[in-house]
Amino acid sequence: MLRRLPLLAPRPQAETRGSALHQPASLRSQVVSPTGSQRRPYVVPDRRFTILSPVASKIMGLLSIIKKIKRKEKEMRILMVGLDNSGKTTIVLKINGEDTSVISPTLGFNIKTIKYHKYSLNIWDVGGQKTIRSYWRNYFEQTDGLVWVVDSSDIRRLDDCRAELHNLLKEERLAGASLLVFANKQDIQGALKPAEIAKVLDLQAMDRSRHWRIMGCSAYTGEGLLEGFDWLVQDIASRIYVLD
Repeated sequence: MLRRLPLLAPRPQAETRGSALHQPASLRSQVVSPTGSQRRPYVVPDRRFTILSPVASKIMGLLSIIKKIKRKEKEMRILMVGLDNSGKTTIVLKINGEDTSVISPTLGFNIKTIKYHKYSLNIWDVGGQKTIRSYWRNYFEQTDGLVWVVDSSDIRRLDDCRAELHNLLKEERLAGASLLVFANKQDIQGALKPAEIAKVLDLQAMDRSRHWRIMGCSAYTGEGLLEGFDWLVQDIASRIYVLD
């Protein structure tokens, strides 16, 4: 003889419109179990304020790298920073074959797209005045290469230069970026040599996983610029692009 089983009430479906994830905390709905009078309600979390952990940030960075590999992009994002009057803008113009006879201080940022070998370099030249250094962090996203420019003849500001550089290197968003240090103004008498600049900046104290190189150069004559960018581009390409 067949027994008739009692009909079960359908389980409530989650509402898709007006999701609680997009509502202010005061309006967030409470999802209560069928025995809600006996259990504490579960409050739907507001995901708008989720903070990624360092591990999650690294995973996101890895996914970005994989995306570039799959798409075989030929673009590189280069962030050029350093103290004011170190010669950043002059270097960019010199590399691009432009006139460098009249240079104005960069009060914000300049963007130059330069074809370099088979790659397209998007160079962000950011001003180095003390009043705007706190805004540097606005330009860290998706940086493939970091160029730090030093005025090798301005010995009195090298301590400040070292402090600012090491602050940058602590930034999680720059963790995977190749670092090129240009010891600029080697054409000026009395300028410190690259090895001396490396010692003053304490470059050996950096994380061993960081790819870096210091190169003596003169933005005025162009000496050392191509050698520096050759290393930077090749190092970035070896990390994030499928080799042809």
